[in-house]
Amino acid sequence: MSPTKDTWTISAGLLQFPGTRRDGTRLQDGSPELWFDDLVEVASVGFTTAEVGDGWLRAGDLSDSQLTLLSDAASQAGVGLSSVAVIRTSIIDPVNAAENLAYSHRAIDAAAALGSRVVSFGLHRELTPEQRQQLWFWTVDGASDDPADRDSWNLAVAGFRELGDHAASLGLEVSLEMYEDTYLGTADSAVRLITDIGLDNVGLNPDLGNLIRLHRPVESWEELVEKTVPYANYWHIKNYFRDEDAAAGTYFATPAPLELGVVNYRWAIKEALRAGFTGAFVCEHYGGDGLGVSARNREYIRSLLPTGGPVPQYMSPATATARTKETS
Repeated sequence: MSPTKDTWTISAGLLQFPGTRRDGTRLQDGSPELWFDDLVEVASVGFTTAEVGDGWLRAGDLSDSQLTLLSDAASQAGVGLSSVAVIRTSIIDPVNAAENLAYSHRAIDAAAALGSRVVSFGLHRELTPEQRQQLWFWTVDGASDDPADRDSWNLAVAGFRELGDHAASLGLEVSLEMYEDTYLGTADSAVRLITDIGLDNVGLNPDLGNLIRLHRPVESWEELVEKTVPYANYWHIKNYFRDEDAAAGTYFATPAPLELGVVNYRWAIKEALRAGFTGAFVCEHYGGDGLGVSARNREYIRSLLPTGGPVPQYMSPATATARTKETS
């Protein structure tokens, strides 16, 4: 049975809770009370589920006892840990590919231990020093995958197939996050990668925001939606204001609530539902009170989802009159 607006998983991304705090405290080494405090704040704005992303806690590096403590802290906070996201840990990184693949396997085991249903992976690498100096890191180009390197492509296919098989053995799904300048950086390349992997439990995370925020020409967001949602099984969802002056070669983007940015998510979600999408949404927002904006986005998304009741059907005036007489 497909989920409805009341049962659909709409989780909080934890971008506003960095793994290292301003006083230098690392959550990875911290006490369960710190994890609990963050999850209580997530619950305070109405979220009942959250994604465990590497920017908050590297689930694959937690011990069995720490995973138990995290599950207990989440339960006490009233927040389910619906998914795990492995971030900036490319399995085809020129230096750390083997180490990153091993970590990705540990993250799958951690997700199973936490009761999560999905693990999201990507091919984006660590931010460069120049990117870290920017207000918005996406305004500076980072590392990229060579589209002509067949060995690298085949390594990605083989690695994700291996991870997909591992996840399937535990009853989990894998989702691959779209991100610029990687093999998941265009609609056509992302779909081809999913097709080459060829596993039923491996789908796309069509994170449109990662692409439309670039300060350069980008693919049409409508075409991105149309091409990718048939393969989507999970969705990091965010929006951006965007302005372009192609003649002058200037492009600008900044974070926006879902309802206000350049992507019309009323249309995009409708297209995804038509394509059979039933996966979880994860609300992300950079800057300001991102958690508060994410909570508003959650309610906007929920307003667009099916109620589970009968779908209204048009009736001609004559039919409507006859129906009224029958029921009067």
